[in-house]
Amino acid sequence: MKPTPIDPRDRLILALDLSSVEAAEALIARLGDSVTFYKIGYQLAYAGGLSLVPKLADRGKKVFVDLKLHDIGNTVAKGIESIAKLGATFATVHAYPQTMKAAVDARGPSLKILAVTVLTSYDDDDLHAAGYRFGVSDLVEARALQAQALGIDGLVCSGEEATTVRGIIGAQMALVTPGIRPAGSVVGDQKRVMTPGRAISAGADYLVVGRPVVEASDPKVAAEAIVAEIVQAGG
Repeated sequence: MKPTPIDPRDRLILALDLSSVEAAEALIARLGDSVTFYKIGYQLAYAGGLSLVPKLADRGKKVFVDLKLHDIGNTVAKGIESIAKLGATFATVHAYPQTMKAAVDARGPSLKILAVTVLTSYDDDDLHAAGYRFGVSDLVEARALQAQALGIDGLVCSGEEATTVRGIIGAQMALVTPGIRPAGSVVGDQKRVMTPGRAISAGADYLVVGRPVVEASDPKVAAEAIVAEIVQAGG
């Protein structure tokens, strides 16, 4: 079965990495129709931002709740059930087998579960320091296979691993790529980054972008430029 085509604007997921609901609402209003998909992570979620999920969904926007759940199975399942009730499109869990299974079993008919393989701020040295015997590439591949076997809807991985992961999982699972930096952007605390066009060409379905848009002098122009690059790359 062929995957459903994705509108290029839906491929850009704008990370609302802001400190208040008011700041997020102001940015959303400024962006207008240029952004259709938003991500709410720790910073905004813990400042009351989860209240935005049903509001954005009611406006026809898609929302990615990025809290990277990882706990005992029952706790993960209850968290996923609550996120599903908010009307979110995506929610993340860390790619540990028990965690993934609990999330899949609790997701309901509308919420899609994304498993985070290895954070884009990590490299091989960071994994070894944390006690992993694998480097980034090997761990991403192992977790991709586990996620596919457990029925996870998609994976979060860097653009550097996208082509390899796509070869492992095929076309049916979504690939969401953070660490996206348009040419000339500051890399910041990321270590495995890629431009929008290269990430789409590598096999990514969705690109998560935060600071290059949020901190731009004209966020709407910055968002539209990324969508244009996605289209140019065949997205």
